[in-house]
Amino acid sequence: MAGAVDLSALKARSEAAARPQPAAGGGNASSDGQWVIDVTEQTFQSDVLERSMQVPVVVDLWATWCQPCKQLSPVLERLAEAGNGAWVLAKVDIDANPRIAQAFGVQSIPMVVAVVGGQPVDAFNGALPEPQVRQWISSLLDALRDRMPAIREAEERAAGQGGGEEVEEPEDPRFTAAEDALERGDYAAAEAAYQQILDVEPANDQAAAALAQVRFLARAENVDPSAIARADADPDDLDAQLAAADAELAADRVEEAFSRLVSVAGRTSGEDRDRAREHLVGLFDLFPPDDQRVSAARRALARVLF
Repeated sequence: MAGAVDLSALKARSEAAARPQPAAGGGNASSDGQWVIDVTEQTFQSDVLERSMQVPVVVDLWATWCQPCKQLSPVLERLAEAGNGAWVLAKVDIDANPRIAQAFGVQSIPMVVAVVGGQPVDAFNGALPEPQVRQWISSLLDALRDRMPAIREAEERAAGQGGGEEVEEPEDPRFTAAEDALERGDYAAAEAAYQQILDVEPANDQAAAALAQVRFLARAENVDPSAIARADADPDDLDAQLAAADAELAADRVEEAFSRLVSVAGRTSGEDRDRAREHLVGLFDLFPPDDQRVSAARRALARVLF
């Protein structure tokens, strides 16, 4: 995404809006020590562009009417506070700040963009599960730690203050039972254990992601390699298409599996389209959010759906 978005117009507008205001210690003064910031067009320069010269600024583009935003934003806020300043979360209400949304080329929300050195460097769309969001942020910090010393300094401060709890959370016996079942190869017991967690906590992203992985492992173990040939021979057989995508993924033919389901979603409608879309999105959950194959398939899916 680097270089694809021009933030210079927002910078100029932010600077112009700031000129009449009395100097009070610069743009960082109002949010010193706070890792979650509400950003406007007037504060974009100080709270996003200037801060991104020191640490990554993760911009959360959201709106009050967006239900997935209400799932994702609390996850980002928790992780930002736990990061203790290694990165900053900048929350932008796109309805109140349409020029920021326009600058980032927002087409759907939630949209999350990492800004470094005044430029966007990575992004994802949709309310990803917390483990994937955590992994995305970790990958971002790993890539930038040597270039941005403030990241390491913040992490060292957090370690000195005992602030590492977000890395090693207390062991949950419910997850332990599920993981033990998975190690035994008892997919049914593992699925039941994760489902039991979700029955009590429907918003538990970790359990939801683990459940998706277990279900795929169970399908992959029994996958029929001939499903691909059957699906190619009968494009209208939806069950064969879903089974063929699983077979391709199990054989590490990831792009072919994604392309197959995008094609199915594009030529079907109603319940069949929903099944193809949900199956494909479930496969996305098996990969890191920054996987280029997932990003390309998400864009392709959006084109055929909308």
